[in-house]
Amino acid sequence: MTDTRKSRPHRDRPHRDRPRRGSPRGRSRAVPVPLLVPAVIGLAFLLLPLIALLVRAPWRSLPEQLTSPEVWEALRLSLVCATAATGLSLVVGVPLAWLLARASFPGRGFVRALVTLPLVLPPVVGGVALLLAFGRNGVVGQWLDSWFGITLPFTTTGVVLAETFVAMPFLVISVEGTLRAADPRYEEAAATLGASRFTAFRRVTLPLIAPGIAAGAVLAWARALGEFGATITFAGNFPGRTQTMPLAVYLALQNDPAAAIALSLVLLAVSIAVLAALRDRWMTAS
Repeated sequence: MTDTRKSRPHRDRPHRDRPRRGSPRGRSRAVPVPLLVPAVIGLAFLLLPLIALLVRAPWRSLPEQLTSPEVWEALRLSLVCATAATGLSLVVGVPLAWLLARASFPGRGFVRALVTLPLVLPPVVGGVALLLAFGRNGVVGQWLDSWFGITLPFTTTGVVLAETFVAMPFLVISVEGTLRAADPRYEEAAATLGASRFTAFRRVTLPLIAPGIAAGAVLAWARALGEFGATITFAGNFPGRTQTMPLAVYLALQNDPAAAIALSLVLLAVSIAVLAALRDRWMTAS
């Protein structure tokens, strides 16, 4: 005779999955008023300047403002320099992130603190430090000038270096976090099969951390595109050579506020595009 009691839990399972009455899942979570009020104030504080920028934007003259040669030159220079800074950050930042995540050496915590220092360092101070390092009388710049005739300040290359200095830590932090989350046993398995450390990194590790590298590169590119303080201090503000979009906004704000608002809208659109690119990586619940 067949025992039918074994099949009963299967029929009762949907009832057990339902949230019980009075449980935290079954009742709505009311937001406490002492938390709701400051939260709404903080949200309004963050959104109000952006709304004001959209409200005061010269929409009728916007096409004329954005088609001026000065705007396109500043936009072109910004895109070129930000892309070059991101590429340079990838070349030296990914190996640096691997060193911090995989290698063990004395003072690793101190080195990590130095790598992340540009995140909290005022950009103007970073520009002054770059001048003291790579200027004509700088620690390294004097030798570059006397030996090779290379002058970095107040050049387009200086813009790329300034943007790399402030943007690369974003890439290093993102890639290092991805490396720490990746399972190192895949690299160890590749090593047991005869692969060298570099081959295992190139054939195994890089495909595993590709999403983290992409996210870090987007963040670094966006940070480089919006850099102002280090750029104007180290590279100056010369139209067509070192004047990027943030510098053009600062200059236009003194003479033509409508043009400054139009340029700000372009940077706002770029920022929204960056957030959209990172949404699937950092802004969805896992």
